[in-house]
Amino acid sequence: MGIKNDFALDASKFDQNSVSKKNEAFNETLIKVAQGGPRWYEVGAAKYRKMRENGETPIPKPTMLDGDDIHLPSREAGRAIPCRVMRPSSGEVKGVYMHIHGGGWVLMSERYQDPLLRFLADAANLVVVSVGYRLAPEDPFPKGNEDCYDAAEYLVDNARAKFGGDLLFMGGESAGAHLAALATFHLLTTRPSFRLHALNLVFGCFDLAGMTPFMHNFARPLVIDRDIMDHYIAAYLPGTTEAERRDPSISPIYKDLRGLGPKLPAALFTVGTEDCLRDDSVFMGAKWRMSGAEAVVKIYPGCPHGFVFYEEEALDGVKECKEDMRTFLREHM
Repeated sequence: MGIKNDFALDASKFDQNSVSKKNEAFNETLIKVAQGGPRWYEVGAAKYRKMRENGETPIPKPTMLDGDDIHLPSREAGRAIPCRVMRPSSGEVKGVYMHIHGGGWVLMSERYQDPLLRFLADAANLVVVSVGYRLAPEDPFPKGNEDCYDAAEYLVDNARAKFGGDLLFMGGESAGAHLAALATFHLLTTRPSFRLHALNLVFGCFDLAGMTPFMHNFARPLVIDRDIMDHYIAAYLPGTTEAERRDPSISPIYKDLRGLGPKLPAALFTVGTEDCLRDDSVFMGAKWRMSGAEAVVKIYPGCPHGFVFYEEEALDGVKECKEDMRTFLREHM
């Protein structure tokens, strides 16, 4: 009969034979396109952000939809936190989703992913509030984190009065998933009676210290390579040692979750097999589940970092991932 395995994992999802020809071709094109422009640290973060806004980088310029730009209070007198608000097309509001954008703690903004915000808003009739936190290297750790914490606390206290529904969900992509996990832990201390319904953590970076094993597999410079990642971390955490970056306030993978299971929201971890941050999601999801909290880890063969921002027709896995998000949000209303 054999021994029962206490850890279930579908190895076929990680088999290279599971990658479609479409995704293989897309990834090769993505590598070639990325070679056609400067890296952000070669021209400077501020200039590169403007280049992206103008469509002067390999990544297309942002598509703006019918969202609203607002500001939420900051802990610092004389400044406020810019946010992008996307309301459900139906007009019905069942709750609020706090979104935190990615970009390596250096790039992008709350105004860069309107199509995804629209999808999230309509997926479960949610008002989506995307937080424009301060970016490195101009404002390194903990400035951006503090903006996310301030926005989260404000929404816990004021979401129903301001937006017509309670804060139910939080999520983000890449660096945004990292900040969403940390903001969740922060609320356990500052708003101990509050409970998020669920987290939507998309190809997150949860280990900023030695980095999880797959982080060292940069045989293919697909979206992120080691050089880019090192520059992101140096900008966000200047002068820190590897040991200092193991602090749970920096790297959530090191958070002791024992006994926190009943207090943690359910979490959906989504990542592609061709993402150099793949193992961050796999390991963080396993650790979340070991705490006793609900965790779902979904793997998409052949998908690179950032895949949910592409058209559904471009990559196998984009539509499936979005449907998984929709199902997860609706199940946790």
